[in-house]
Amino acid sequence: MSGKFITFEGGEGSGKSTQIKLLGEFLKTRGIDVLLTKEPGGTTLGQDLRRLLVEGDAEKLDAKAEALLFFADRRIHMASKVWPALDANKWVLSDRFADSTMAYQYYAQNKRLSKEDIEMLYAFSVGHFAPDLTLILDINPQIGLARSFKKAETMAVKETRNENRALEFHENLRKGYLEIARQNKERCVVLNANKSVEDLQKEIALIVCERFGI
Repeated sequence: MSGKFITFEGGEGSGKSTQIKLLGEFLKTRGIDVLLTKEPGGTTLGQDLRRLLVEGDAEKLDAKAEALLFFADRRIHMASKVWPALDANKWVLSDRFADSTMAYQYYAQNKRLSKEDIEMLYAFSVGHFAPDLTLILDINPQIGLARSFKKAETMAVKETRNENRALEFHENLRKGYLEIARQNKERCVVLNANKSVEDLQKEIALIVCERFGI
């Protein structure tokens, strides 16, 4: 594959969607063909799975059911959208990928689902493929949740299933992302998401330029 796959990770309200859009605009100024996407819901079929996963009661699915649905969405997403784009030399920027599953279904839920089960599902659905770079936007959960609920007020559909979980869930989630970064230092970069949008965008652009020599 000739393109690059860059994933954005972080807790609720960390600003991933905004920073993906800004990085996409920056890369276009460098003459790079960019595809912006997300998980779950990056495909037409995935949009149905997204509704199951991010809307409604926080307790309607257990960790195992969530993981299976996320990996079903991921397989569809990769096979029908991401891999073809990379083969066409596009750079793909994704709002979440498999680190989210490990963070949300393993770390945040007090390890109710084993790490080995998630790794097995990853190997089955994605194989040995991995992102070229993962940017983890780190934020205090209380600040992020306040941002996320404020954003939800303007949305017709309330995607607040995760936001409605206990604060302990979000604190464990943050610890999980930092542990994932610690275990994958070559791939992951942790960024302070409390910075202004402009300062964070500049930092991300610099990291991408240095990493890929553009």
